[in-house]
Amino acid sequence: MRLLIVTSQFPIAGEPNRGRPIHQTVRALSELADVRVLSPIATYPRHALGQWAAPRSYLFRAADPSHAVPGCDVRYLDYPALPLVSRPFNGWLCGRALHAPLREFAPDVVLSYWLYPDAFGAMRAARRAGLPLVVGARGSDLRVRDAVSKRLTRPVLHAARRILVVSEDLGRVAVRDYAADPARIRAIPNGCDASIFHPQDRAEARAALGLDADAEWVVYVGRLVPEKGLRELLDAAAALAPQRPRLRIALVGEGPMRAELDSRIAADSALRVTMPGAQGPQEVARWMAASDLVTLPSYSEGHPNVLVEALACGRPVVATPVGGIPEVVDADCGLLVPARDPVALADGLRQALDRQWDDAALARRFSRGWDAVAADTLRACEEALAEHRAGPR
Repeated sequence: MRLLIVTSQFPIAGEPNRGRPIHQTVRALSELADVRVLSPIATYPRHALGQWAAPRSYLFRAADPSHAVPGCDVRYLDYPALPLVSRPFNGWLCGRALHAPLREFAPDVVLSYWLYPDAFGAMRAARRAGLPLVVGARGSDLRVRDAVSKRLTRPVLHAARRILVVSEDLGRVAVRDYAADPARIRAIPNGCDASIFHPQDRAEARAALGLDADAEWVVYVGRLVPEKGLRELLDAAAALAPQRPRLRIALVGEGPMRAELDSRIAADSALRVTMPGAQGPQEVARWMAASDLVTLPSYSEGHPNVLVEALACGRPVVATPVGGIPEVVDADCGLLVPARDPVALADGLRQALDRQWDDAALARRFSRGWDAVAADTLRACEEALAEHRAGPR
């Protein structure tokens, strides 16, 4: 099968960990099919129009067309955009950029991750070429907040022959909020690379990172954005500090909250927080190994790979019962606390730090590799192709 992947959530120059679960899936798919990735990136006229023309919800980086991604045939495309102003048209602009390279590759199936604008553009390009469309939702692209993106996501889900979601919860959201056909939904949870994420000696990991060997380390891994509950995490850490002077927090990642977090940490001497920035998978695994627990106090999630990887490293987790998190975390491997509640989060962290955990038992919970994810994904694409060849719905 010739499979064209369309997604902006893919590694780019300066952000090599972007879209890591999709990258892992594509690498494994490339062993099973002839795969090419088209990564459409919105281009903002920052230099011509000033800083106001750059998106503020994430750290914008322009794509480098020459950037290579190991194990993947990827081509980066750009299309013009303005924050908020062009949002209703970004799907059309994205689709226009896809037409020519899609014809050149001549795929059997188009698979697009990220519903708007990526999958909307892929829908238009696939329809023009007479090809079946499969779409993959990651979480926040289904739980969209703005009315424009939500309205333009609906036709994508109705046009797709198959809808791939990373959790059963997201499948229910697609049916409830978009009237998607349940028969076309396939839940394909993320995998985990056991060659990277596995139990390691905590003392050795702390020594390698130069961390205090006797401290209680709570590690967060992800984007530095408010929706991840980072303000609540610092509030909880400040509340625990008088009783737990050895408590340390590590925020591993980058994002638009960096300056705010720096300011908060500088202003509160009780907070002992380390921010090493974005890290590659090997380094993330070392931070997890160095931790006493990993936390993810998000407001919303799909199927957070960071929790799967933490457990694979033999570390318990404290998270919130949102999205697909309860499909990953139960009382045997962590604690779930209400979102947006720093008091409950502080209590959950305290309980988890005081409890004795069986590292080996935690690590045995997940053994699903990316080859299994790729096989399930290819099977869904084959279903879509067979249905397409059988004729109209």
